[in-house]
Formats: sequence, C-alpha cells, structure tokens
Amino acid sequence: MRGRPPVKGARLPSLSERLRNPRTPWRRVAIDGWYGCPAGRLDIASGTALWHHPGMRVAIRWLLVRDPTGEKEPQAFLCTDQQAAPADILCWFVRRWRTETTFEEARRHLGIETQGQWSDLAILRTTPALLGLFSLVALWASRLAAEHRAMAECVRWYPKPLPTFSDALALIRRELWTAQVFAISPAAQTARNVPADLIDRLLLVACRPP
Repeated sequence: MRGRPPVKGARLPSLSERLRNPRTPWRRVAIDGWYGCPAGRLDIASGTALWHHPGMRVAIRWLLVRDPTGEKEPQAFLCTDQQAAPADILCWFVRRWRTETTFEEARRHLGIETQGQWSDLAILRTTPALLGLFSLVALWASRLAAEHRAMAECVRWYPKPLPTFSDALALIRRELWTAQVFAISPAAQTARNVPADLIDRLLLVACRPP
C-alpha cells in the first residue's frame, strides 16, 4: 500500500542560479529611499516556492534585486507572505533599515539597552522613556534648525548632506547650555574679548557628542 503523496515537487533552481540564468525575467522598478537614493531604479525578479528543511516546510516568495548600473551587489529577499508585491517587500526593507538606524542611534547616544536596572519593570519603563527622549530631541532640533538654519557638521572624508542624531544632540545641548550660562551675563555690560566666531566654534566642539 502506497503512503501519502509527496508534498514537495521537483527541486527548483537556486537563487544564485536564477541570477546567472539569462532567461530569468527581470522587471525594472523605482524604489524611494534605496540606499539613500531619492528614487533608485532596480531590476527585480520574483516567484514563489516551498522552502523545505527536515521537519519544516514554509511557503515563501523569493525576490532577486540587482543594480542596473552594477555599482551594488545583487541581493535576495524572502517573505512568508506569498501574496505580497515585490515592490512592497522592498519598501518594507527600507522601513526596517530606518528603524534599525533609530535603535542604533538611541543605543549609542542615549544608552538604550545598556541600563543597569535589575528589575524587568524598570527596563520596561526606561526603554520607552529613552525612545520618547529620542523623538523629543528630533522634533526640537528640527524646530531649532528651521529657526537658526543650522548645518550638519561633517568632515572632508565623509560628506553628509543631511543632519544626523548627533547633530540634533549638539544643537539641543547648545540651546540648553547657552541659556543657562549667558542668561546671567547682560550683553550690554559685558566686554567681548573673544571673537564671536571662536566662541561659536568652541561651543560646537563642547556640545558635539563623543
């Protein structure tokens, strides 16, 4: 007596084989925010498959992405939602990268995930508070930058067209520190012995996160 029919069919080509196959159908799409590009144009190929592992079978949608210019290496993405559109999968990936960047900046500058509490409840309270502080700094710095037209601080070997969270922190620190220090010194009665440009530069260095 024969057993149950096989669940899986013939083995499909691997993603690397599909990438090298000249008969693979490619389609060109435009994805906003792909590696910092306003509207990156990519070639994509997609399909569905059954990912098989001993004791496990998962229906997936696979997605191959290649750069038409050849500047970036091809990439592969897997999604458990077979009905998801390939462009949506790429947009989800771009959003995930922004989320990871937010957590990395909060970990580096605000100490998230490095708290010293022993209580789980304390951790549950501190992490949302630090993320709220991250949002507060971003919103306040955005307002100050619009008022004072602050520019992003960058070095020659690392051009930075947009400000980062460290720039936002420096702007907030400068606003808070100057309000405390200079508020008690009347401007009309204080002799200026140091050039204003030098004072601004020293403030910028002091406020810059390490």
